[in-house]
Amino acid sequence: MIRIARLAFIAALVAAMALAGAPVASAHAVRIAADPAEGAALAQGPQRVSATFNEQIQPDFAAMTVVGPDGNLWSDGDPQVEGAVVSVSVRPLGPTGTYTVNYRVTSADGHPVSGSWQFELTAPGPGTPGRATAAPAEPTDGGIPVWPFLVIGALIIAGGVWWATRRKT
Repeated sequence: MIRIARLAFIAALVAAMALAGAPVASAHAVRIAADPAEGAALAQGPQRVSATFNEQIQPDFAAMTVVGPDGNLWSDGDPQVEGAVVSVSVRPLGPTGTYTVNYRVTSADGHPVSGSWQFELTAPGPGTPGRATAAPAEPTDGGIPVWPFLVIGALIIAGGVWWATRRKT
């Protein structure tokens, strides 16, 4: 009986020591501000849009675009990362309507974070858009499709099952 109590005490002590030394889990970056503000109504388009996060953002692989009500790209150039702020230049805006700012960044803990916000242009501007954005079904990154890997994996599994059943007989 004393031996069981002693083992329980030692187990509890080891568990407490392990938990005391465990690091705090880091959370992903969260957007805490936007310029222009989400839902803002502007008579004139901004020269830049920016998102501010609650922690530093890794400068690699940051992406930010501005898409207009006409489906065209109104952002210009690559995004800039300065600490916790990501921004991109904007062409002079054109048609009135809702503009959507899309972003994808990598937080300090290495996890990608993406989102968007919108603002409204209330008076038409003189600008001309960039290229039209790709349709959702079109690959935009030029990457390799996934389905060939799924087919090859299924064939390997089927071959393994066939081989295993033939071997038993």
